[in-house]
Amino acid sequence: ATADAVLVRRMRTAGAVLVGALNMDEYAYGFTTENTHYGPCHNPHDLARVAGGSSGGSGAAVAAGQVPVTLGSDTNGSIRVPASLCGVWGLKPTFGRLSRRGSYPFVHSIDHLGPLADSVGGLALSYDAMQGPDPLDPGCHARQDEPVGGALLHGAAGLRIGVLDGYFADHAGPAAREAVAAAAAALGARDTVEWPDAAIARAAAFIITASEGGSLHLEDLRTRSADFEPLSVDRFLSGALQPAAWYLRAQRFRRLYREKVNALFQHWDVLIAPATPVPAPEIGTEWLEINGTRHPCRPSMGLLTQPISFAGCPVVAAPLWPAGTGDLPVGVQLIAAPWREDLVLRAAMVLQQAGVAHLRQAAL
Repeated sequence: ATADAVLVRRMRTAGAVLVGALNMDEYAYGFTTENTHYGPCHNPHDLARVAGGSSGGSGAAVAAGQVPVTLGSDTNGSIRVPASLCGVWGLKPTFGRLSRRGSYPFVHSIDHLGPLADSVGGLALSYDAMQGPDPLDPGCHARQDEPVGGALLHGAAGLRIGVLDGYFADHAGPAAREAVAAAAAALGARDTVEWPDAAIARAAAFIITASEGGSLHLEDLRTRSADFEPLSVDRFLSGALQPAAWYLRAQRFRRLYREKVNALFQHWDVLIAPATPVPAPEIGTEWLEINGTRHPCRPSMGLLTQPISFAGCPVVAAPLWPAGTGDLPVGVQLIAAPWREDLVLRAAMVLQQAGVAHLRQAAL
C-alpha cells in the first residue's frame, strides 16, 4: 500500500503501534478462517479448533495476548464470530459510522469495520480514536464524533433491556442459551422480544453478499478462477450469475426490514442475543447439530449475526464461558438502535464489572 487506511492512520495518531497483518478468510468470505493459501487460523484456547472468521486472526491475536486491540471487518458477522469463538470483546459499529477507505471491499452496501479488544475499555478507546466523517468514503455518514468513553460507568439503571427469542433461541445450542441467560440475569433483563423477519433477512443478506462479491471479482473469476480459495470460488461464481432482480428485491426488502427493526428500539434500549450457535468447532468440521437439526458448519456460524448486521445496528460481542464447554467461550450480542454505540458499550461494561463476561488468557 502507498498509504495507511483511514482507521489505521487515526489509530496511529492516537498513539497506537501497528504490529502486523493477520490471517483471515479470503476476501472476508467465510466464518472460520480456514484459509487454503496460508493455512487455517487456530483457536488459542484449543489449537484443533477454528478461530472464527472472517477476521479470525484478529480474534486469535487478542486471545493469545499478542496485542490488546486488533481491527476487523464485519459484513455478516466477521468481527462478532471470532470474538465469540476466541473469547474476546468485539464491536461492530453502526453501518456508515467508521470510514472504510483504504480497506479492501467485499460487499459495499453491508461492510463495516471495527475493533476487537481484551476489554470494554479497549473497545471504547479504539472506537473513539477511529470516529469521524470521511467525505471520500461514500458509505461513511457525515456525522460528527460522539465519544463513548464517558458513558461506560453509567451502569444498567434505566436501560430497557430485552432478550431476543424465536429465531435466536431456536438456532442457539445449550451453551449459547446458557450464555444469554447469564448475561440477561446480570443486566436485569426478564422480557423476551421477537426480532422481525430474521430468517428472511439472513436469506436476503446471502443474496446481496454473493451478488456484490461476485461482481467485484468478476474479471478475476473469468481469467484466473483457479487462484481463488476453493471454499469461496463457487460462491463468488454463483453470485456473479445471480439475476439482477434477486439483488434488487433483497435491497428493497432491506429498506422495509430496517424500518421494522428501528421500530423495536422505540421500546427497548439494548437487546441480547447469542453470537454463535455453538462454541468453536474443530478445524475441518463440515456439519453441526443445533437443537437436533443438522446444519452446514461454515455458513451456520453466522446464523445469529447476519440478521443484525443486515439492519446496520451497533453490536458488542461479549465473551462468556458457560459450563460444560471444555473451557471454550461463547459470546453474546448486545444490540442497540443505530448510532447508540454508547448503550451497547455501557451494557458491556456492566457484564465486565460483574465478572460475567471477560477475557481469559489462552494457555499457549
